[in-house]
Amino acid sequence: MTILGPNIPDINDPTWVGLIDASQSGWYPTDTGEVFTGFHISADDYVLDVGCGPGDATLFCARRGAHVTFTDVVAESVTDLETKIRDLGTARGFEGIVCDSNPLLVPDGNATRIICREVLEHVSDPQRVLSELVRVGRPGALYLLTVPSEEGEKIQEKFAPPIYFQHPNHIRIFSKDAFLSLVGDSGLVVESYSAYGFYWLFGMCMHWAIQAAKGDDINSQPFAVYSSIAPPFDESLQTWATLWRRLISTPEGKSFKQEIDKILPKSQVILARKPV
Repeated sequence: MTILGPNIPDINDPTWVGLIDASQSGWYPTDTGEVFTGFHISADDYVLDVGCGPGDATLFCARRGAHVTFTDVVAESVTDLETKIRDLGTARGFEGIVCDSNPLLVPDGNATRIICREVLEHVSDPQRVLSELVRVGRPGALYLLTVPSEEGEKIQEKFAPPIYFQHPNHIRIFSKDAFLSLVGDSGLVVESYSAYGFYWLFGMCMHWAIQAAKGDDINSQPFAVYSSIAPPFDESLQTWATLWRRLISTPEGKSFKQEIDKILPKSQVILARKPV
C-alpha cells in the first residue's frame, strides 16, 4: 500500500483533515446538495438548525438558497452566524434565535428540514427537546440528528477533564439502542442509522493527554473544553492529522476507516422523517 502522494502536504491542519474524513462518511457531498447523504437541501426548504454552533450546516443550507433559522444558547454564536449569512447573501431568508431548545421559539409545523447535531447529550430532558423538534416540523419533514457514540464517550471518560462530562457539557451517554428508541418513541420514523469519526475520537483523546501533560486545567472554565480544541494545534495532533490524511487517501486506507468507524466511532447519526 502506498500512503504517499505528490499532492499531500507534509503537515495537515487537524480541522481540515477532519472535514476530509467527514466527507468520506457522507457529510457535505459537493455534487448532490446534501448536508449528509440522504439529507438534500433546496431553495424551497425551511431549515431549522438547533444548537448551530459555528454554523457549518446552516451556511451550507444558506448557500443552497434555503430559508434558515438557527438557534444556540451562546448568543455570540448566533450573532456571528447572522453576520456570516448576511454577508453570504444567498439565503432566501434567515433568523437567529438565542434559546435553550426547551421550548424552541419557533412556530408549529414550519420547518421542512431539522438539524440537531451534538445537542441532546447536553440537555436534562432530551425527550422534551425532541418533542419540540417534532412540533416545529411539517408533516413529511426530514430530520438529521447526531449524538456522541457510547463507545467513544466511555473511552474519553478516561482521558477528558471531569468538566467534559458535567453541565453544560455532556451529561448523558446514548447507546445505539437508546438513541434509536428516543427518536422512534418521539413519533419520527427512522430512515437510517450510521456512525463515524474514529479520527476525531483518537485526536480528542490525544488532545486531553497533551493538555494534562502541559498541566493545563480547564475544569473551572465550562466552555473551555471546546475552545481548547482549536489552532494553534500541538505538533502531535498535526502529526496525527498528517498520518490519517495520507492513510485515507488510499483505497486500503478508506476501507480501514470504514471498519474502524464502525468499531470506535465518535458520533452516531440518525436520519428520520415526520409522518405525513
